[in-house]
Amino acid sequence: MGIKGLTKLLADNAPKSMKEQKFESYFGRKIAIDASMSIYQFLIVVGRTGMETLTNEAGEVTSHLQGMFNRTIRLLEAGIKPVYVFDGQPPDLKKQELAKRFSKREDATKDLSTAIEAGDKESIEKFSKRTVKAPCEAEAECAALCKSDKVYAVASEDMDSLTFGAPRFLRHLMDPSSKKIPVMEFEIAKVLEELEFTMDQFIDLCILCGCDYCDSIKGIGGQTALKLIRQYGCIENMLENINRERYQIPEDWPYQEARRLFKEPMVSVDIPELKWTSPDEEGLGNFLVKENGFNQDRVTKAIEKIKAAKNKSSQGRLESFFKPVVSTSTPLKRKEKGCKLGTPQLTLKSSMFTIQVSSRSSFHIGSSKLPRPGCQFGYHNALSLTSCFST
Repeated sequence: MGIKGLTKLLADNAPKSMKEQKFESYFGRKIAIDASMSIYQFLIVVGRTGMETLTNEAGEVTSHLQGMFNRTIRLLEAGIKPVYVFDGQPPDLKKQELAKRFSKREDATKDLSTAIEAGDKESIEKFSKRTVKAPCEAEAECAALCKSDKVYAVASEDMDSLTFGAPRFLRHLMDPSSKKIPVMEFEIAKVLEELEFTMDQFIDLCILCGCDYCDSIKGIGGQTALKLIRQYGCIENMLENINRERYQIPEDWPYQEARRLFKEPMVSVDIPELKWTSPDEEGLGNFLVKENGFNQDRVTKAIEKIKAAKNKSSQGRLESFFKPVVSTSTPLKRKEKGCKLGTPQLTLKSSMFTIQVSSRSSFHIGSSKLPRPGCQFGYHNALSLTSCFST
């Protein structure tokens, strides 16, 4: 379910916190993806649209494998580096809430479990070996990866990762290209700034809107929840002042435990640096073709696409080449003409700006912020920017 109605609420009340981006703009970015949600979406689409369910010789459903296979190749071809994060054990509070909804989701829930066991994780690992098994919630693990700068953003259709504090969150990244829907990027810092909320208040807002951990209060939607948090500051103060004849509070409402799970989720303490390797060609062939009946030619062509995509994404984003290296030396006085007091100047001369072409077929040069006094910018001995100062 995620956070009920949060996208519309932010669009109406914090529009500057969200922006449309082209799919291609995430070239070179590492993106954490809620794998379980992605698989669940494929299963739901097949069920709702009446599409023919793909199966292998054993009668096991493989539609999700086909879907994840195609979407992953699309990401890799765009130079995007996906990190698929799988759910661990859900917290007890979520188990209780999901049990209430189980009858509505029973078939999909069973299929989801079967899908994961059938090998989505195995298939993705053979693409690039970049999967993470969360100790608990995948959304929380994704947010932790983003907070620690292991990835640039989190991609999912549920908005929970924002509530877990992910600095950047993407919707529609995994949509098929045929839909031509732009990626929607959210920034939590701008959300808080526009709403004039603390993170604690935003978490309380999400709980009131409706989340996976507890029931919402009947009659309180997104706009009302926003108004109440602005008026009272937190759920405790709201409960002391709310009209209980108009709004019926659920018995033993566990909002405090829900808040704790958002603020202090169980996530991995230490995750090694994320690196991408070449696809396991033999393993992919055995798993997809022999075990799950995929077409050999399609798999072979897909492997070639993955290998080409790996070479493409290894170029990296341009700004990654411009990293400041702090100098411990005292800035020297410069008397060259054109330098002004305290003003950094970019001087481009043949003696101090050189380009060395490597054996690679191409290289890129882009703009960079001017350095501060005492800083030098380096481009691996290939490009150097100098500035002069006068005191």
